[in-house]
Amino acid sequence: MDPILILGLIILSMAAGIIGSIFGLGGGIIIVPVLTVLYGMEAVDAVAVSLVAIVAISTTGAASVVRNGTANVRVGLRLEVAAAAGAVVGAIVAMYLQSWMLALCFAAVLIYSAVYMFVRPERPVSQDGSMTFEEFTYHDPKTEEDVRYGAQNIGTGALGFAAAGVASALSGVGGGAIKVPVMNVHMGMPMKASTATSSYVIGITAFSGAAVYLLSGILDVYTASVVIVGAFIGSLIGLKILPMLNAGAMRRYFSVLLIFLASVMLLNAGGIL
Repeated sequence: MDPILILGLIILSMAAGIIGSIFGLGGGIIIVPVLTVLYGMEAVDAVAVSLVAIVAISTTGAASVVRNGTANVRVGLRLEVAAAAGAVVGAIVAMYLQSWMLALCFAAVLIYSAVYMFVRPERPVSQDGSMTFEEFTYHDPKTEEDVRYGAQNIGTGALGFAAAGVASALSGVGGGAIKVPVMNVHMGMPMKASTATSSYVIGITAFSGAAVYLLSGILDVYTASVVIVGAFIGSLIGLKILPMLNAGAMRRYFSVLLIFLASVMLLNAGGIL
């Protein structure tokens, strides 16, 4: 690969790492469009590279979000069992689909998440103690307050995570585009806790799917190594920014970003880009 193209890929991967760590997506929403639209990779190859990068980003961010108390480790790990199983199934299915089908899957995941986040209000505090899996508290440096909430609907949340696992392996987004809305809207977890928890667990989901691609010989190791470098640096920057962001603004920015990237992938699937 030309040195200029390598540098460009590192810079774009840095942007992916920043955005991915802020919104708990792992960076796949940037990496997949960049590799398919700008670098001409087949969708399945781009998805495989993206999943490997997400493992690196999640590993970087996991220690930070656990240390500052924002990530809900107990809820995340309980739900991640379903997500990992879904990722294995999704990766196996993806190898039999054409590139335009994977692009459509990618766009569908993003549009669903954007609409769901935009039209449904945030439920930061548990309303029904009988539905609560555990009470959880974290300190928000933006407001200088301790935020207390209860995670609800664990059973149906696990189904959402299973779907996120399938979507992760099909689209390369790490599943965060579904996990964050599931935790924030369906389970009543605050936006910052949802994104931090997603950042903590998406590496497990991504690893499950990436392992299938690696064993199948699909993974482009060279491109993946370049993407990992940029994504790793970007994720460190994003984790510094996250605590100071406004939760309400995060939801709006999240939705707009997802719609934009879904549009790019739809144009690519139609042969326009």
